[in-house]
Amino acid sequence: MELKGLKAVFLGDSITEGAGASVKENVYWEVFGRNTGVEVKGYGIGGSRISRQDPNPHSNERSDRDFNLRAREMDKDADIVCVFGGTNDYGHGFAPIGQFGDDTVWTFYGAVDCLMRYLRETYPDSYIFFMTPLHRLNEERLTGDGFRFPTLPLRGYVEIIREVAQKYSIPVLDLFKDSGLNPCIPVIKEKYMKDGLHPTDLGHAKIAGMIEEFLKTQYYVKQ
Repeated sequence: MELKGLKAVFLGDSITEGAGASVKENVYWEVFGRNTGVEVKGYGIGGSRISRQDPNPHSNERSDRDFNLRAREMDKDADIVCVFGGTNDYGHGFAPIGQFGDDTVWTFYGAVDCLMRYLRETYPDSYIFFMTPLHRLNEERLTGDGFRFPTLPLRGYVEIIREVAQKYSIPVLDLFKDSGLNPCIPVIKEKYMKDGLHPTDLGHAKIAGMIEEFLKTQYYVKQ
């Protein structure tokens, strides 16, 4: 279907801010906008997480501006809303996992739930979708980047995003499952994810293409 003329906003972390891309114009959402004619705007902050952190704030105050806080600052006239996060909750988040049904931003389950509910209420006529975290090096380590208390491997955070999305009937573009980007494979790491986490220009372009195909098959223009 034709996407040109629509408006999309992208809420995320360092990948959405542009980490790994050589220039801002090569960030995935910028590439997507150029390829489709969609008006795009990114809301990415490196190091930020979906869940709120207490009592262990990040050393960078900017990174403690979690997704639930920043969702309220996004343009409200978007036709498409994309959320791409969770890898930092795994890597260096101190919020507990919690459980399905939590209604608080202080657990990962609850923060995902609060974010999805807020977006559903704020953008009732828009197409909202989440993208799961990409694979990353050391993703099975229960302490994330190695200095937080043990919780889940990365796939556990991915599964929570999928689970809560079903509750709100929010589509999920599953980059963990379907992107083909996994830095444990040396040739993939060198070409698409040199640091083992952030996509290169080619990685960003690949994500942009997946978003375009996903929306062309999933999105229905509001009447």
